[in-house]
Amino acid sequence: MKSDPLITFRRKPDNLDTNSLEEFAERVRRRVLRGQEFHCLVTGDAELARLNKEFRGKDGPTDVLSFPHEPNADATGPDRYAGDLAISMAQARAQAREFGHSLASEICVLMLHGALHLKGMDHEVDSGAMARTERRWRKTFELPLGLVERAK
Repeated sequence: MKSDPLITFRRKPDNLDTNSLEEFAERVRRRVLRGQEFHCLVTGDAELARLNKEFRGKDGPTDVLSFPHEPNADATGPDRYAGDLAISMAQARAQAREFGHSLASEICVLMLHGALHLKGMDHEVDSGAMARTERRWRKTFELPLGLVERAK
């Protein structure tokens, strides 16, 4: 595993196995993003609401935001940074309760969804391609129902 954490928690919950989440993030980095680096911030609704307003022009918090890295045109060699994710702990908790699975599972679902956005996928315009990809990875990682499937 990498020495730098892939996940930063603004407030680390006592009852959450952060080591297993870090291991999941490493699997996402290796397999889904094919070795590209990313960072995931798990924070509160207030910060997600601020980011959502600033970068998407939408009011209120959301569950996950993705910030794909714009490659530097002047850089030489492969660009190995995919981007950043921000996940709302409060939204993850509420969704875990709503869908009947653990908080850790919900954070993994959100992380996977966000990572697919880092790869350039967009379920709002891609005629189901992201939904199919998310479903395949969700089955591979043995995760509960994904975000795109929930929206239907």
